Amino acid sequence: MKGFHFVEPVVALYAFAVFLVSPLIQQYVYRRLWQEFTNTTYPHENNTSQCSHNVTSNHSADHEEVQKQASLFSLYSELFTIIPSLVVTLILVAYSDQRGRKVTIIMPLIGSLIFSLSFLTVSYFELNVYLLIGASIFSSLFGSAGTLLGGCFAYIADMCDDSRRKTLRIAGIDMVIGLLSGAAALSTGHFLRAMGFNVPVLTGLVFQGITLLYAVFLLEESTKRTPDGYAEPPDCGAAPTRRSAMLQLFFGIYQMFADLSRRDNARLVLLILILATFTFAYVGGMGSVTLYELNEPLCWDEILIGYGAALSTTVYVGSFLGVTALTYCGVPQLVIVVVGLLSVISGFTMMSFTKTTLVMFLVRIPLVLAIMPFPVLRTMMSKTVSKSKQGALFGCLAFMESLSASISSTVFSSIYAITVGWWPGFSFLLAAGLCLIPCVLIGVLALLKADPAQEGEGTEGLIAAEGEPGVDGALSS
Repeated sequence: MKGFHFVEPVVALYAFAVFLVSPLIQQYVYRRLWQEFTNTTYPHENNTSQCSHNVTSNHSADHEEVQKQASLFSLYSELFTIIPSLVVTLILVAYSDQRGRKVTIIMPLIGSLIFSLSFLTVSYFELNVYLLIGASIFSSLFGSAGTLLGGCFAYIADMCDDSRRKTLRIAGIDMVIGLLSGAAALSTGHFLRAMGFNVPVLTGLVFQGITLLYAVFLLEESTKRTPDGYAEPPDCGAAPTRRSAMLQLFFGIYQMFADLSRRDNARLVLLILILATFTFAYVGGMGSVTLYELNEPLCWDEILIGYGAALSTTVYVGSFLGVTALTYCGVPQLVIVVVGLLSVISGFTMMSFTKTTLVMFLVRIPLVLAIMPFPVLRTMMSKTVSKSKQGALFGCLAFMESLSASISSTVFSSIYAITVGWWPGFSFLLAAGLCLIPCVLIGVLALLKADPAQEGEGTEGLIAAEGEPGVDGALSS
């Protein structure tokens, strides 16, 4: 039976399943820690100010302590899972150049299924909450969401030669993630209030199982496997031998840079740094949102947290529409990235001073174009390297994004735990300030613009389409 060449269903089902479960983790840990530190049941009230009814010093001290411990739990989870997930991400996505993209998709699906099953077990039997950290470590050995997305982006690069189509499909992946994650988060709040933690986690498990079946049996491979599975590197005249898998992987990454000119290498490194620093700032800022919403003076319950997450889907839809419109209008790619950065800076700055529920909802308006830099930067880098090195490229990108996201979560969790007592919104203002770093790097990248004749040649320049002007004058079409 002939399969499908669409990874969008994989991303859609995976996003719904994971984001049906992931918002529950912080809330579950928060409630268990509340019970542990206060020796009382977690307060359940049908309003937005459950923590403002009791403002005694003991209550405030307990609330602040639970906030710190919940933030540190996230810190420990990130610290212990960062190394295995990064190594697996780099190996699997680069490995896909020789053995196909499906391995990068299937392995993370297995890992997320294992973690959700572990979460359900801990919740159902009320086991020690720190067992979730052990489950995170084990599931990270199968890769992470970055592994799956790196494989999906490489898959799309295999299928799309046209730059415009590639940009829109990559942007479409981001939009699908936003829409389905918002729908899942909205469902989670009602699930949690009506049925507790177990039912939504079980529902997530079912969707993860369906996703795995689609990836294994219906998704068609996008690359053809070579007879020996590997490309032999030059060996200074020695007889060719079969290299170890690890050496071949690192050779592929090395060759990706070696095939480019010095100028193009400098651009590619700058683009990777722009993506990594932007990921650091954006993920770090967004990682503290749920704890901020649970904290005083907002004191949101699970329903409002679900509504907030669902409203955040406007960011993904708005970014997709923004990329589409600006691409067809011929706006230079770097300008699209800068517009997205300004959207993040304004949104996080507004969020850092938010004190009411209405304003917290309205924060999504300045953030509406925040996702635009991700697909545009990926497309620019994909056009820079040859088609046979897409796995190596997206392996490096997945590695850098996962590393940036993990370090960011660790750093911002620590900062939030330190500053929650005097200014919980400080993390958002810091994230906004850090977005100035990629803005500066974009200025440096613009100075490396090559002459128009060079920019029009194939994959040698950071161009949106062959024959169009270079970095500053590049059209996204």
